[in-house]
Amino acid sequence: MKILIRNVKLSEEYGFGNASVSVVVSDDRISYIGTEPPTGGYDRVIEGKENLLFSGFYNSHCHAAMSLFRGYGEDLPLDRWLNERIFPAEERLTEKSVYTGTMLSIAEMLAGGIVSFSDMYMFEDVVARAAIESGIKANLARSIVSFDEGEDPRNSHRFLEAAELVRNYHLSENGRIRVDMSIHAEYTNTERMCRAVAEYAKENALAIQMHISETEKEHEECKMRRKGRTPIEFSCDTGLLDSPFCAAHCVYVSDGDLEIMRERGVFVSHNPVSNLKLASGVMPLPKMLSRGVSVSLGTDGSSSNNNLDIFKELKLAAILHKGVTQRADATDAHTICKLATRGGALAQGRTDCGRIAVGQKADLILVDLNSLHNIPSYGYEATVAYSANASDVKMTMVDGKILYENGEYTTIDVEKLKYEAKDVIKHYFD
Repeated sequence: MKILIRNVKLSEEYGFGNASVSVVVSDDRISYIGTEPPTGGYDRVIEGKENLLFSGFYNSHCHAAMSLFRGYGEDLPLDRWLNERIFPAEERLTEKSVYTGTMLSIAEMLAGGIVSFSDMYMFEDVVARAAIESGIKANLARSIVSFDEGEDPRNSHRFLEAAELVRNYHLSENGRIRVDMSIHAEYTNTERMCRAVAEYAKENALAIQMHISETEKEHEECKMRRKGRTPIEFSCDTGLLDSPFCAAHCVYVSDGDLEIMRERGVFVSHNPVSNLKLASGVMPLPKMLSRGVSVSLGTDGSSSNNNLDIFKELKLAAILHKGVTQRADATDAHTICKLATRGGALAQGRTDCGRIAVGQKADLILVDLNSLHNIPSYGYEATVAYSANASDVKMTMVDGKILYENGEYTTIDVEKLKYEAKDVIKHYFD
């Protein structure tokens, strides 16, 4: 399949200024970028006038099936939200409900320009099925919890499910599906389980996803439990940081933590909307970036965010840290956009993604520059970071395949999905 996207604008970093550009996609990769497209031989030509061609977004922390809990536990702090609302509701989940909730989230993400998501949940085999069927990229992780010090990790049903997920899906669909290991959090696991997961991940060259220092309470109680060690220090000591490690939240981290994170190449997923909505606090983004820590953007689940909208995360991340530090230059549009694109791709281990460059995977979106709120555009990255909305996405392409275009899906029957989602909610959660 060969597709020409012509007369589009590219963001400032690509050096074309305000000129109209043509981009050619051959199969799953970008094969040409320039002002004069090669002639002939295209399966499709897309007219991109008054549109910005941008890298798709990589959502580096999500619990996709939790779209079913959107609005279910409002106005509660994290510990009460989990224990009083979410954990009891999750006891009622089934494969069917997780599949439906995941597909609902995937449809929302594709419409908002998200081409890949990192998921940490249960029933991940059906999450894999939803990702495969829809065409989106996904890093899947069966979240592991273990409170029993006597439990043999290798006999834990959660550990066994994670290992089976690796065997069945890791690097499937031409690498579109990746499987990570996951420790839910320090406070939900024994040291023995953490060491077992770390060992398995290292043996099998897998990445690890984990909630880290989401709240001050979690951070301080870890130090009491773990002989003064922070969650990052504990994770380092148990071997979890010996593998590529994506740490979600990191709202409360010490200077020592930041040094460990830099040295060990930890990827941090910044989730500003969820962190503020749960009153968890504000991650020190400018300090992290100045210390050389790699950061990406995540939405967390719809239950603690209510949307899976990277545009909202972009704007909030951009302006939040300006306000907290009282420095207008604490963040900038270029840096923030990189967190959602190349930063997220690298956090997922996708080194050939997240940039518009020849040879890179064709994970692309078209953003409408003709929307009222996007006129005028003196800087395209600033438009994406500060002005644009998810509704401005006119096309989402993953691995060279168009999955969403002008309100229509090519792989999802969205009306059927809406009906099934409402039916699941009525039967399981009313």
